[in-house]
Amino acid sequence: MSEATSEIGLIGLAVMGQNLALNVADHGFKISVYNRTTSKMEEFVANNPDTPGGLEGCETLEGFVKSLKRPRKIIILVQAGGPTDKVIDGLIPLLEKGDIIIDGGNARWDDTIRREKDLTSKGLRFIGSGVSGGEEGARFGPSLMPGGDPEAWSHLEPIWKAIAAKVDPETGKPIEGAEPGKPVEGGFSCTAYIGPDGAGHYVKMVHNGIEYGDMQMICEAYDLMQNVLGLAPAEMGDIFTEWNKGDLDSFLVEITADILKQTDPITGKPFVDIVLDTAGQKGTGKWTSVNALDMGTPAPTVAEAVFARCLSAVKDERVAAEKILKGPEAEPFAGDKTEMVEAIREALYASKICSYAQGFQLMAYAQEEYDWKLNFGEIAQIFRGGCIIRAAFLQKITEAYERDPKLANLLLDPYFSEAIHTAQKSWRKVVALAAEHGVSIPTFASALSYYDGYRNSRLPQNLLQAQRDYFGAHTYERTDEPRGKFYHIDWPDPARPQLDK
Repeated sequence: MSEATSEIGLIGLAVMGQNLALNVADHGFKISVYNRTTSKMEEFVANNPDTPGGLEGCETLEGFVKSLKRPRKIIILVQAGGPTDKVIDGLIPLLEKGDIIIDGGNARWDDTIRREKDLTSKGLRFIGSGVSGGEEGARFGPSLMPGGDPEAWSHLEPIWKAIAAKVDPETGKPIEGAEPGKPVEGGFSCTAYIGPDGAGHYVKMVHNGIEYGDMQMICEAYDLMQNVLGLAPAEMGDIFTEWNKGDLDSFLVEITADILKQTDPITGKPFVDIVLDTAGQKGTGKWTSVNALDMGTPAPTVAEAVFARCLSAVKDERVAAEKILKGPEAEPFAGDKTEMVEAIREALYASKICSYAQGFQLMAYAQEEYDWKLNFGEIAQIFRGGCIIRAAFLQKITEAYERDPKLANLLLDPYFSEAIHTAQKSWRKVVALAAEHGVSIPTFASALSYYDGYRNSRLPQNLLQAQRDYFGAHTYERTDEPRGKFYHIDWPDPARPQLDK
C-alpha cells in the first residue's frame, strides 16, 4: 500500500462502527477500516463492495495509518474507557504532528479532557464526539456532538455535516428520502461544533440523561392508563399514535405506539405484557445525576429516572414485598376515561418541559465550570434529528434561546411558562390520582415538585439553615440584611446574633 487515498479512517467494526463507516462511504468519502479481528474486517469489506466512496480494509494498524491522507483523521469506535486508551496508545507512535483522533464512543467528558490535553502535548489533535441515534442513526444519519480543537473540527466538519441527520430548518422535521452522497437542499445538518476539550461528550451525556427522563415519563403514562384506567395495550398504542400528532411528536412516542400494538409471535399475547420489568442501563444517566450533584444543580427528574431503573432491577425483592406491603384501597376509576387520558398527556408534556429545563440548566452550569461557551439553541437544533430524543418539541427550545440567548431556565420562556400554566391543573390531578391508587410516578411527581420549588421565592430551607447553625455552627444569612453577611447564635441559650467573622 504505497499511496494514501482515504479521506478518513475508522477503528472498531462492531455494529455501530460498521454502520458509521457505511454512512461515510455512502456520502462519497473513501474510508479505511481496521479491526483487531482481521476476519471481521475482511467480511465487512467483502459484503459492501459498491459504496460510492469505497471501503479500504487494512490488516495492520501501520497499513491503516499509511492509507490516510494528511492530516489523518481517525475515528475510534471501541468500548469506552481502557479499550479506547489502548487504541490511542497504539496510534500515537504511528501518527505525525497535526493528525486528528476522533473518539466517537460514549466516553466520560473528563476522560476526553484528559486525552485532549495529553495528545495536544504530543502535537496531535483530539475530538471527542457524541454520536447519538443507535445503530440506525449511525447508518442513515446520527446527531453528532463534536468537541475539541476548533481547527481540527474544520477538517472533520465536511464529513460530519454530510453524514449527520438532516431536518427542515423551519419545522425541525426530519427530511426523508435524501440520496446518499448528495446534499439536501435547505436541510439543517444535525451537527455543530460544541466547544473545547470535553464539551461534545458532556452534551452527549446530558442528552442521554434527558433520554432516561423521557423514557421513564412515557412508562409512567402507560402505567397510569394500564393500572388506573384499565386500558389494553392496543388501546394505549392508538392513544400514543394520536399523541404523536401534537406537542408530543417524537421518536420515543412513535416507537411506544408501535410497541404497544405489537403481538408476541410465540404466545399471541400483547408483546409488552411478556417483557420482564427489569431495565438495564449503561451509566450515562448516572453520570448526569452525579455530575448535577457535584455542581449543586437541581436535576431531580433525571435522577428519579435512574433510580426507577435501579428499583426495577430488584425484581425478586419486589415480588416478595408485594406479599407483605399494602397499598391504598382505592375505588376503581369511575370518571371519564377520555378526559383522564388527556390529563395524562398534559402531565407528560409538563413533566417533559421540566426535565429538559433541568438538563439545559445543567449544561449552563457546566459551561461556567469548564470555561465553555455553549450555544443552547444550536444544541437543541442538533437534537432534532438522528438522536433518540428527537422531537418536534426541540424546535420550541431553539426558538426560546433565539428570543433570549441568556435564558436562565426554560421555564421562564413565555412559550414554556404558558404551556405549564395550561397543563398544571391536569398535572396536579394526575399526580394526586396516582397517589390515591398507589401507582409509582417518580418523574411526574419530581418534575412537579421541581416546578413548585422553582416558582417559589421562599422555601423551607430557612428552617434547615437554622438547624445547621444549631447543631454545627454553620451560620445563616438574615432576611433583613444584605446577602453575603453570615451570622451565628450561641445555642441552646441564644444571645443576640453575632456577625460571623
